[in-house]
Amino acid sequence: MTVPRMRPGVTLYFVRHGETDWNAERRYQGQRDIPLNAIGRSQAERNGKALKALTREIQSADYVASPLGRARETMEILRASIGLDPNAYRTDDRLKELSYGAWEGQLQSDLPTIDPVGWGQRGIDPFRWRPTGGESYEDLSLRTAGWLNDVTRDTVVAAHGGVSRCLRGIVLGLDAATVPDLDSPQDLVLVLTADSMRWA
Repeated sequence: MTVPRMRPGVTLYFVRHGETDWNAERRYQGQRDIPLNAIGRSQAERNGKALKALTREIQSADYVASPLGRARETMEILRASIGLDPNAYRTDDRLKELSYGAWEGQLQSDLPTIDPVGWGQRGIDPFRWRPTGGESYEDLSLRTAGWLNDVTRDTVVAAHGGVSRCLRGIVLGLDAATVPDLDSPQDLVLVLTADSMRWA
């Protein structure tokens, strides 16, 4: 897969949406529109304060979120924490979470019984495997790469774990097989440049 590299001199500040009840239950969300819970709102506020402490330039960055409600709420809380208008940001459909199709709404612990064939196939090739009616990480990487190709300046992003994993795979040139298993914490900010990453 040929993908763009991130532009030199640009920094992405990526915030995964805060916790939802489905996250806490280890239930697959995908593109279901599940709201933040109280912990998730606290995480979003924490990440806004962390962003404000990183650089004075954060107020002039571009701000973009996934259109799903949990990402938008995260963006609005963190912008308020920085001291910015909570609603002055844009959304981009390409930042939606991976669609899990028939797996959405299912508990992770139930899937080996509910869909043993799919569960086994995912274990063999988690990057290219696609659930019934859903997307693969390869699909999501192509969608994320298209968004990244349009990024021309420092940008704060509020989106999802799958998008975070794919961005790191693209920007850092990681082995595709490792991408689905990358950590994606909800209480830290990923600071990503063309040749480095760190958590704040």
